[in-house]
Amino acid sequence: MPIRIPNALPARQTLVDEGVMVMDDNTAARQDIRPLRIALLNLMPNKIRTETQIARLIGATPLQVEMTLVRVAGHKSKNTAEDHLISFYKTWDEIKHEKFDGFIITGAPIELLDFEDVDYWPELQQIFEWTRTHVHSTFNICWGAMAAAYHFHGIPKYDLAKKAFGVYRHRNLDPASPYLSGFSDDFQIPVSRWTEMRSADIQQHEGLQLLMDSDVTGPCLISEKEGKRLYIFNHIEYDSFSLKEEYDRDIAKGSPIEVPHNYYPSDDPVQDPQNRWRSHAHLLFGNWINQIYQTTIFDIEKIGTQG
Repeated sequence: MPIRIPNALPARQTLVDEGVMVMDDNTAARQDIRPLRIALLNLMPNKIRTETQIARLIGATPLQVEMTLVRVAGHKSKNTAEDHLISFYKTWDEIKHEKFDGFIITGAPIELLDFEDVDYWPELQQIFEWTRTHVHSTFNICWGAMAAAYHFHGIPKYDLAKKAFGVYRHRNLDPASPYLSGFSDDFQIPVSRWTEMRSADIQQHEGLQLLMDSDVTGPCLISEKEGKRLYIFNHIEYDSFSLKEEYDRDIAKGSPIEVPHNYYPSDDPVQDPQNRWRSHAHLLFGNWINQIYQTTIFDIEKIGTQG
């Protein structure tokens, strides 16, 4: 089944061109099934690019998925046109009475700020608490994952001496995990962050299970049975040119930045980058959606009312 998104959303044509099945509202209404309702709280500055990345991954499953785009009200975007936000996004206040099978919270380029210094931190804390009763499963990405781990468990983040930037090898620590079904023992994932969380802090919490890590960049993926939460500290959702866009932006600004590790052929930024993670990105999101489908409640209004 395809993904259900607004007809005018810029991501739609990109997905159609890539062969991802996209459904309009009229076609969806004719199908006698309940779609999975998945919301995306998009905190990234380039919202259109992130919408496309996430829609590409959740639209590749055999299930009908309805995606709702959400933004925080307590922050004004500097990188996305206001008419795009008005046309396609809802604030959390507008959807907080609704129930969702899945809820994705993205990263944000604010890692070096203390959580409490982020202008929308109080609103994000309310959203985290709301997911306990209104969401079946959450998927937190990069800064969003660190923020969630800090909110729910008090796990601190640490500044890095230099940015972890590139494509790094990771280990599959639990091949039996349903979230890692089909994963190789060893695989590569894009990393782009100035902070980290540490295994020693994570392992103090019995409810958290470390599923992926890297010798170089540390913990990557954590699962949590309570609340059916996933936390990923890296950007497996990135498309082929995301790191290039970040690198070119920093070069243009004169910011100190190294060539992304293991990203360009022969580490030569003149060449086109190579995507070494696409298949595992589809696997991870497909496995997450499969777990939602197998465990969610048919009557979506009962989400949060049963143990």
